[in-house]
Amino acid sequence: MKKDTHPQYHTDAEIKCSCGNIMKTGSVKKQMNVEICSACHPFFTGKEKVIDTAGRVEKFKARQAAGSAKKPAKAKK
Repeated sequence: MKKDTHPQYHTDAEIKCSCGNIMKTGSVKKQMNVEICSACHPFFTGKEKVIDTAGRVEKFKARQAAGSAKKPAKAKK
């Protein structure tokens, strides 16, 4: 087998969430940053929270409003 084909494995890698939660795990990267984790995700916390990145919710609502305004009423035969 060839030597040095596999990356170095860190058993004490840190994963930092934007909520402040820090988790230790094994990984080939020493540090990782994530936006959401199990401590702040609505599925795990039971609290409803809109996770909006780059205004996606507003864009969706604007498209829905524009689409419903364009639709004419169907005439019955």
